[in-house]
Amino acid sequence: MSETSRRNVIAVAGAGAAVGAAALMGGGAASAAARPRTISAQEPLVAYVEDHRSDRVTLMIGEDEVVVRDRDLVTRLLAAMGGK
Repeated sequence: MSETSRRNVIAVAGAGAAVGAAALMGGGAASAAARPRTISAQEPLVAYVEDHRSDRVTLMIGEDEVVVRDRDLVTRLLAAMGGK
């Protein structure tokens, strides 16, 4: 698989996880670092959890990156993936 294809797969998977995370969060409390801002709808959003035992989620949009510390979000993302 080429490097470009891997990146596309990761971006699509991350965008799907982010949409799922947004749905799971609903009206719940979000980290103070995750403030609403205007971003182009054409940019994919990728949520990256390096260590499933931590509370750290890195959100990447275009060239922007925000780290959110939310243990409940990590747990919900893992649950959405079926605990894989």
